Amino acid sequence: MKPWLRKLSVVLVTVLTLGIYTPPITLDTDASAESNEITSSKAKVNDESTIVNENPVIVDDDIQEDESSEDTAVESIKELAKAQAITKLGPKILTQVEDEFTNYILPNIEQVLTSIITEMGEEDAHYFGITEETTAGYGERIFDLYDVRTNQDIARFHVRRENRPQEGFWFNFHYHLQKDNFQKHYNLGDIYYDKNTPPKWMS
Repeated sequence: MKPWLRKLSVVLVTVLTLGIYTPPITLDTDASAESNEITSSKAKVNDESTIVNENPVIVDDDIQEDESSEDTAVESIKELAKAQAITKLGPKILTQVEDEFTNYILPNIEQVLTSIITEMGEEDAHYFGITEETTAGYGERIFDLYDVRTNQDIARFHVRRENRPQEGFWFNFHYHLQKDNFQKHYNLGDIYYDKNTPPKWMS
């Protein structure tokens, strides 16, 4: 039998028998027993909640833990941002500009992130996230800082290639803010690459 005829016959048999056989569905439920279990579990929850709410006490250790957890959230955002920036550059570019990037650009990125989070309110730092998709090829985006609750960007961090005449290629690191609808460029710094064309991002 030819392969196309075999495939055609399989498709026809599948279409013809579709819906002819339906396995039986048996539901053995006892609604009254189930409702009793639900009401008894609700009663247990209510009893426990009244016990918990009898003595609300705020301890200074809790406040210190909240502050340290906010600091931890800010630090984790900085670490994610650093990882995304390094991923964006890729190993080929990073080997050539690593010192300038680590000593000059990265501290500027961390400082800007800290100031943005402080301005927005450090208590909301737990709700901030860093996008994990970095634009490869020739795209500018490194990462976006966004509010997880609303899924709206707060700041966008970019790097642009610039071919300056008689100088060679430079990387311009900058960011945009939501407050001006991401129109204005806020400069983070420039790094000289080489007179030769740099490879694509993430390569």
